[in-house]
Amino acid sequence: MAERSEATPAQELKEVLVHELGDLLYAERRILTMLKTMEREAADPALIARMEEHRGETEEQITRLERAFAAIGEKVKAEKCPGIIGLKEEHDSYKREEKPSKPQLAAFDLGSGLRVEHYEIAAYRTAIAMATALGEAECARLLQESLIEEEDMARFLEKNAVKSLRKLMLQEQTKQAA
Repeated sequence: MAERSEATPAQELKEVLVHELGDLLYAERRILTMLKTMEREAADPALIARMEEHRGETEEQITRLERAFAAIGEKVKAEKCPGIIGLKEEHDSYKREEKPSKPQLAAFDLGSGLRVEHYEIAAYRTAIAMATALGEAECARLLQESLIEEEDMARFLEKNAVKSLRKLMLQEQTKQAA
């Protein structure tokens, strides 16, 4: 077994923070492409508009993460994020295996979107706690800005899910009746 050099607890925690920032960076970049797919799959104009807005927020979150690396004196480096890969694979396998109708896919996407937001919320909260413990106030501030946007998106999805699904059911019933 390889021996670890004697690092201080603060150095070890900073290594974890750097990993978390890299994980978030990878996730946000992946989410950016996922949002484009979900916009095409969505049926509710209000949801589509909010996802388009969140795509812009996600682009800014990527920039903030790059600035967070700089704030702690580290090079920007994305770390492969198995969590977000798993959420994407879950979405893709549902589409491939279940061959859902448009309403089914839109309903599934609401859940997928909320799972992604909660994953991001947990990751940002963890990284903020680490940055704060290390006295990295600028890093924590940047992450907090992104956390607020993620929490806002999660609240939007939670608040509008039932209305969006009912609207979709009504549209489908109208099509079937015609």
